Amino acid sequence: MDIDILHYLQPFVHYSLHFLVPGLLSFLFFRKQWKRAWLIMIATMLVDLDHLLATPIFAADRCSIGFHPLHSYYAIAVYFLLLFFPKTRIVAVGLLFHMLTDWQDCQWP
Repeated sequence: MDIDILHYLQPFVHYSLHFLVPGLLSFLFFRKQWKRAWLIMIATMLVDLDHLLATPIFAADRCSIGFHPLHSYYAIAVYFLLLFFPKTRIVAVGLLFHMLTDWQDCQWP
């Protein structure tokens, strides 16, 4: 695939995964409260505030996973544990899907 196309495709995929797929996950797994679940999952993007601790704050070629504190493997383990508690399950799904989205970003050439 042409590298110029990938340059435009990567952010499109990234932000679609951050905003649209949580809506689908909310509808599939939290149907009775899917709108609330979607908003909570979107709110988990606040985890990106840890980018403010980095210099530079944004680097297009930097992989967030394992670099930023709230994107560390320890943090991801905590997010996984949150799945086991009903009151934190929606937040956990949002955070874990956020990490998956950021991880897939690291796989692009």
